[in-house]
Amino acid sequence: MNYFIMPATQLVAAEGAGGLFDFNATLPLMAIQFILLTVALTFVFYKPVSKVLDERENYISGNLTKASEKLLTADELYQQYDKQLKTARANAQSVIAQSEKEAKETVALEVTKARTDAAKLIEQTNRELEAQKSLALQKLETQVDELSQLIKEKLLGKEVVL
Repeated sequence: MNYFIMPATQLVAAEGAGGLFDFNATLPLMAIQFILLTVALTFVFYKPVSKVLDERENYISGNLTKASEKLLTADELYQQYDKQLKTARANAQSVIAQSEKEAKETVALEVTKARTDAAKLIEQTNRELEAQKSLALQKLETQVDELSQLIKEKLLGKEVVL
């Protein structure tokens, strides 16, 4: 019914018969329909949705539990690897220090050996030079003697010198 077109007297009469809240047989029928709708929605919609939400919650909590366990395991592995890395670094440093020490000792030994060899070589060279000097002096003395003999012969004559 269109209330805008109706005259005011009919409007008052129409309101009394079918107002906003009419307490007749439709109220219990509406309540029963509401209850049936609520029960139907509970079984058809709310319980499946609730079940899906519970399954999802269980899935998420299970994944979070697994993730936290894996994180703890990863943390333990990290600690172990870090400890092994520190041990390896310490071992490497000790090996490097030992190698440097051995290299320095080897170099010092080689330098000492080279100095000893150089000193022996210098000493041998000095002896050879001394020997050559002595030989040269002997040759020089013989040459001086021969030259002096020749000078005497030239100056005094060959017959007088004999």
